[in-house]
Amino acid sequence: MLDATTRSGGTASVSPRTAAELAVTAAGPVAPTGFAARVTRVLLSPWSRLSLLVALLASAATTVVLFQPQQLLTNGWPPQLGGAAAALAYAVAYGLCTVAFVPRPLLNLAAGALFGSQLGLASAIAGTVLGAGVAFCLGRVLGQEALRPLLRGKWLKAADGQLSRHGFRTMLAMRLFPGVPFAASNYCAAVSRMGLLPFLLATGLGSIPNTAAYVVAGARASTPTSPAFLIALACIALPGLAGAVVAWRKRHRLRGR
Repeated sequence: MLDATTRSGGTASVSPRTAAELAVTAAGPVAPTGFAARVTRVLLSPWSRLSLLVALLASAATTVVLFQPQQLLTNGWPPQLGGAAAALAYAVAYGLCTVAFVPRPLLNLAAGALFGSQLGLASAIAGTVLGAGVAFCLGRVLGQEALRPLLRGKWLKAADGQLSRHGFRTMLAMRLFPGVPFAASNYCAAVSRMGLLPFLLATGLGSIPNTAAYVVAGARASTPTSPAFLIALACIALPGLAGAVVAWRKRHRLRGR
């Protein structure tokens, strides 16, 4: 006995119910409709995700202000943390603080004061790369789709094109020469079409000189007349001066675009 077909003159026929089931199967799953579908579209829309990003960053900044992480310099680390474990914990805290807009120079000075030059530099660089990666991923997932249509100004288009086409060398130059805020460069790269791996490599390599200068200055702050401290100050001041001179010389070219 056949369920779906009957034999009539050697020709198989399909019942209406079976034909409808086969049509639904061939067409695939039906997209949800109604109130749930509208809510899902609203929650996943570009502007909803951008609002979530703004809320997350505002919450992080508020948490840092209330927590006051600078007290670590006066109170020290918990006694159960020491050596490499403390440096690793500081690197994680460093990365999260940069996402919350804590200035990196302060974090670098603190790394040198807490761990010395070598371990402090390793912890600061790890925290720099971690914080940059977190900010990049947040900006790429939650903000890129909403912000890219807003890139209409000459300078914004020029910056987006430079990061999209020559991301590694552009980000490397931005990290080597201070002046561009760390958080701003992270989110600019996230909105552009720059890849994550070139971004992280350029951040890690380009941040070493400036970070090392601040870490050494923090480690030798107790002896401000020592050669190491004075050299560190020079390494902090000279790149900043060089970046200001380059920006001043290229200001007319940027205006003429």
